[in-house]
Amino acid sequence: MGVFGKGKGGGLMNVIRCDEENYLVWKWTPLGQDPNTTSRENSIRYGSSLRVKDGEVAVFVYKQKNGTMQDFIEGPYDDTIKTANFPILSSIVGLAFGGNSPFQAEVYYINLQGNNQVRFGVPYFDVFDPRLPDHGVPVAVRGTITFNLTDYRAFIKLNRLISFNLDQFRNQIQAAVIRYVKGIIMNVPDEAGIPLVQMERKIDAINERIETKLKNRLESDFGVNLKAVDIDAIDVDKESPYYQELRQLTATNTARTMNAQTDLNIQNMKDMQAINRENMQETLRIQREEAQRAQKLQTETNFIGTHAINQQTEVLKTGMAGLGNMTNMGGGGMGGGMNPAGMMAGMAMGGALGQQMGGMMNQMGQNMQMGMQQPPAMPQSMYFVNINNQQAGPFSVQQIMQMVQSGQVTAQSYVWKQGMPQWVHAGQVQELQNIFAPAMPTMPPMPGGGGNIPPAMP
Repeated sequence: MGVFGKGKGGGLMNVIRCDEENYLVWKWTPLGQDPNTTSRENSIRYGSSLRVKDGEVAVFVYKQKNGTMQDFIEGPYDDTIKTANFPILSSIVGLAFGGNSPFQAEVYYINLQGNNQVRFGVPYFDVFDPRLPDHGVPVAVRGTITFNLTDYRAFIKLNRLISFNLDQFRNQIQAAVIRYVKGIIMNVPDEAGIPLVQMERKIDAINERIETKLKNRLESDFGVNLKAVDIDAIDVDKESPYYQELRQLTATNTARTMNAQTDLNIQNMKDMQAINRENMQETLRIQREEAQRAQKLQTETNFIGTHAINQQTEVLKTGMAGLGNMTNMGGGGMGGGMNPAGMMAGMAMGGALGQQMGGMMNQMGQNMQMGMQQPPAMPQSMYFVNINNQQAGPFSVQQIMQMVQSGQVTAQSYVWKQGMPQWVHAGQVQELQNIFAPAMPTMPPMPGGGGNIPPAMP
């Protein structure tokens, strides 16, 4: 602290300021006086200089008839203590001492800087993994707490106005920090599902849990604003036999899980291929049966038509025989001559029989022509298609064409059918390549204003 000069009533003028670096609350005393020794350390002369830097607040504590008073001067401030420019102390300076004699007041500086940091460490304590609940593994934690004072009035109420440096604050919060850190770390394997052997890799998630719980405690019980908790290290005692046992158990379970997953994936692939083969075989079987049924139906239809013609032919034979008999009717009465009536009847019947025979032949020809024009349907190729990583189908080529038009299938979509060794892009299958052929471009307009009319051939 410096000496400012001499005042009217004798004595030295003080420069009231704080040059400390590592503090939260610091009590000012005149030069040459030790804190908490005599009342002279609180004697402030009228005209002394007061300096409060930005990020600080000076607190004057003095007594009046109605009790102890506190006045707060936030920085930046740099001026002499006079009634005119320091009205908060005018009653003491102007009345009690007449503006000449020293007045009694304690002056404290409170640090309001943005970041105060204290280190903390939690010594080894046992952490239990749910898989081995009786085997505790030693774990230690180290880190830094970053905080500041935002409500200095609340801080004073909780901590009193006494000299208070960062070491003292660290000692004050140490028990609370150790308690919260231990409580969170010990429950992480069970509550957060983080295995003990993976704690070091999950330090960010654990840090976040510690910061959330510790923030409320420091604000409510110690009056500081917690800005961050940074865990430097989570040290697991890897030489512990319980840790070695747990690591072996974890490695074994991991290997078993990976092998089981691999086996399951292979089996699923085999099952899917078997299902695809069965589906394709069933589809082909149904197509063959339908083709055979259609061919059989056509054969039966032709057979029925042939049988009907044979039956009609027999009827015609009988009619022809009757026609011959009719021509001979009455021959004995005519002396063996021609019978005109019988001949006319025979001619009429013959005409009818001829028309009937012609109709039958025409119908038989039409049936045979229809049978020749409509051969049995050929089996269609059926494809399975990968749509949005899901197997769909089987689909015919015509159905796939419709799916291409709707945008469900592209040339890069994977397809597979019975007989193919593996899934391939649809654009690589020869049978499907025409589906993806580019459409004919629109003809550009011809020069000369002729629209789309092509020029005449030379």
